[in-house]
Amino acid sequence: MKRLVMALVLVLVLMMTGCRPGEEVLAGACAGQVGTGITATSVKVGGVYPLSGPASAYAAVAQGVRAYFAHVNDSGGVAGRRIEFLVRDDAYQPARAVEEARRLVLHDRVFALFQTLGTPSTAAVREYAHEHRVPQVFVATGATRWGTDATRPWTIGFQPSYVAEARVYAHFLARTRPEARVAVLYQNDDFGQDLLGGFRRAIEGTSVRIVATRSYEVTDPSVQGQIANLADSGADVLLDVSTPKFAAQALAVDAAMPGWNPLHILNGVAAAPSMLKAVGHAKVQGVVTAGFQKDPAAPEAADDPAVRTYLAAVRRHVPEADPAGQQVVYGWTAAQAFVKVLEGMRCPSREALRAAMRDLRKVELDMLLPGITLSTGPGDAFPIESLQMARFEGARWVPVGGVVDTRAEFGPVEADSGQGG
Repeated sequence: MKRLVMALVLVLVLMMTGCRPGEEVLAGACAGQVGTGITATSVKVGGVYPLSGPASAYAAVAQGVRAYFAHVNDSGGVAGRRIEFLVRDDAYQPARAVEEARRLVLHDRVFALFQTLGTPSTAAVREYAHEHRVPQVFVATGATRWGTDATRPWTIGFQPSYVAEARVYAHFLARTRPEARVAVLYQNDDFGQDLLGGFRRAIEGTSVRIVATRSYEVTDPSVQGQIANLADSGADVLLDVSTPKFAAQALAVDAAMPGWNPLHILNGVAAAPSMLKAVGHAKVQGVVTAGFQKDPAAPEAADDPAVRTYLAAVRRHVPEADPAGQQVVYGWTAAQAFVKVLEGMRCPSREALRAAMRDLRKVELDMLLPGITLSTGPGDAFPIESLQMARFEGARWVPVGGVVDTRAEFGPVEADSGQGG
């Protein structure tokens, strides 16, 4: 009877704290908090990526993450804890992403989900993470909801929001092509609609106009028809809001149309040098984008200690990766941010991790552009909101102008800033 009463009390405590049977509940100063997946010597972390399917180019992000975590483990881990990083493939399918997240949480018993990639997959997993009170840290998508929805505090983004990116493009056009007529190609999901909606809002009050929009589905075989249709608009700017597979097609079709020569703005998630090389450097000269990370292939980076460390670690731990790829850099940088959050925890618990990721104060990361830091706090869950324009010249991206702080230029991102696409 005594054992039965104790068991019932334990179940009651777990229910009151939101914990589930089988989870490791801490005692002492951290009483009631969940420490599943973390010990004095290790921390188990799970990530969900499209290792296959139409967005498999983003598998490079996981390579960068693996390289940084292995680099940290070589130095003794985080406060003596080695990071065990488990990677699962969702093939860019939201339902599969949820299944893989459930497997990581219930079977592998991870401490946290570090990154799900893509807005649809992340949105699907977010509900599961919220229900199970598992941190979903630095998701690899720039949807505004990760920073504006206070009802889901277990999830947070990393990269600049799609609205911030759209604002930088609007800022650039207003100063360089104030009478621009813009045609927009966009992926017909939250990702594409978020960036398009943010661009619409950002050009309000300027003479920049959108004259045509065409969407595509992620299951479409190509976007050739959409580009041909947009060319008929007579626009002098093409805003390309697509993932790498479709961006490659759009760039190739654009280059093959001698009667249309718009300024091609390529959104950041598709601006991988490997993709541009595959299209052909001669076909992508003058394309512009916005970024927030260092380019390890840039001549000025040759003497940068952070870049040298990055290159050495990638070559050692993931030799199959392209160290010049911005997706690899992204994974490395986000992983370093995750380690900073682990170091900032007051308890070895999921609750403490959630609190730490929402209390970042101008955190510097080695591979961010100078002047860009991470900051979060009450009412501000967007870690990075600054970017810099770049133009593709020769075989690399060349910076254009300075870093644009979108918070200062446009004000805070609001819950509906990316809507209306």
